[in-house]
Amino acid sequence: MPSVRCASTWPRPPSGWPERRSRSCRRYAGRLAPPLALEPGRFSIQFCLAMSSSRTASSSSASPQRGVLTQWEDAKGYGFVTPEGAGPTGRVFIHIKAFGLRPRRPFVGERLSFRVGRDAQGKSRAIEVKSLEPRPAAAPPASPAAKARRTPDASRVLLLVPLFALLVLAVQLVWGLPHGLWGFYSAMSMASFIVYWLDKRAAQQGGWRVPEKTLHLLALACGWPGALLAQQLLRHKSAKPEFLRVYWLMVALNLSVFVLVFTPLGTRLLAR
Repeated sequence: MPSVRCASTWPRPPSGWPERRSRSCRRYAGRLAPPLALEPGRFSIQFCLAMSSSRTASSSSASPQRGVLTQWEDAKGYGFVTPEGAGPTGRVFIHIKAFGLRPRRPFVGERLSFRVGRDAQGKSRAIEVKSLEPRPAAAPPASPAAKARRTPDASRVLLLVPLFALLVLAVQLVWGLPHGLWGFYSAMSMASFIVYWLDKRAAQQGGWRVPEKTLHLLALACGWPGALLAQQLLRHKSAKPEFLRVYWLMVALNLSVFVLVFTPLGTRLLAR
């Protein structure tokens, strides 16, 4: 069967090269189509069509799929997605990095769009993952009646901040305090307020949350005044009894250390 040039013809390189390329092309063509008589430096139409069909088949195998996230280890950042129509054995590994930027953490039952790729070991894994779930709605604003009911309680609680400031001022005037203590309390309080604000925004948008132990450590490390302001002004963590119990314990510990270290009461107790 005579050979025909493709639309694009390879230019003739130095002597000896076409024969070597022709042999490699002949071996590749033998796997895709019946043996063809190839002249040096030319491709047959059948060989070009075979290469085109091979590329088409490989690209279609990586087409987007849909599935459901059936297992997710949030602490480890990976899980498994089950494609539509596949059984439990057809799960595909998925890593948190495949999601890219997103406003919330993955969750079991989430509908996803993804492609199937290969890792360095040749194992299947999901890539280019996109969520098919609607964007989480922001929390509805509180009604005026609810705001009116909680305003008196918030006012009474917020009185603790100026009362503590008066206590610190009195200790400063009577016994003296280390330089920078006011600034340290102010800086930690500001940091606590910002972290509370970030956590509230993440809760509204379904994003990454700040661990509660981090909030408690900030309160213990002299940031409890700012945390108290954030709880009442931002209305965040102010109606969770379990959290508030630990928070007030942190406040009590911080005040106890302050009194024991910076007033004569601590000296008397240690002298006994």
